[in-house]
Amino acid sequence: MGVNAMSLGGVVSLLVMTVLLDGITFGESPRWHDGRVWFSDWGAHRVIALDSHGGHEVVVSVDSFPMCIDFLPDGRLLVVDSAQRRLLRREPDGELIVHADLSSISEKPWNDIVVDAVGNAYVNTIGFDFPGGEPAPGSVALVTPSGTVRTVADDLAFPNGMAITAGADTLIVAESYGNRLTAYDIDSTGDLAGRRTWAEVGDDHPDGICIDAEGAVWYADVGSRRCVRVREGGDVLDTVHLDRGAFACTLSRGDQPPQLYVVCQEWTGPQSPQRPTGQVVVFPAPAPGAGQP
Repeated sequence: MGVNAMSLGGVVSLLVMTVLLDGITFGESPRWHDGRVWFSDWGAHRVIALDSHGGHEVVVSVDSFPMCIDFLPDGRLLVVDSAQRRLLRREPDGELIVHADLSSISEKPWNDIVVDAVGNAYVNTIGFDFPGGEPAPGSVALVTPSGTVRTVADDLAFPNGMAITAGADTLIVAESYGNRLTAYDIDSTGDLAGRRTWAEVGDDHPDGICIDAEGAVWYADVGSRRCVRVREGGDVLDTVHLDRGAFACTLSRGDQPPQLYVVCQEWTGPQSPQRPTGQVVVFPAPAPGAGQP
């Protein structure tokens, strides 16, 4: 636990940052679900559910590479198996089965996922091998509830975190190599149109994102070791600073005071640290989560 600075409309206040969980090998993709934060510790090939007091359990173990997660409307877990280019689904009895084969769209690594209220899953691929590959445009695929897959957006500069607004009519994608958040209109078939810049983020490289009930977006940034809250157009509303790279974030929901959960770890490049440095930390937040995930 430590004291951290958070800027509130230009005013800096001191907040208590609580470390909920230590010893994560490499965490990603926090999601608020049924009163707990679920996230992928892909470095340890598992998905963990964490409560607000630090109690946790391993709910899924995956032999391959469980990069990111989200949930279908009926509560079943979807896991992006990046290495095998597929989307897995956890059945009520705990069995993991293939929900969709993504290899027909791209053989490059698959990354983030967000699921809408009717079960359409948007999954993105960065478009090149990472680390070490020559940067190339990435894309977003739509996986329908029946498991069919089609590309719905392309020419994205390292697509990363994604979120759907509370009105279910806009998909926002963090372009890490584009230094921006990019928005699309979602039509009745799930297709995307009307591409536009939702916010420029200066020199930051936005990673995981989430939306709050006031329509603002929080994005995590690894290099600057912070999470930033912006409104459409790019105005910065709030910032929280960490002592290690911030990879992704999510917001609590429900009657409790709103909190921002951040998955973070030390990052010095492709070489893994000698010891696990991953954490889940939590800050007070101005507003609870909204939209998807």
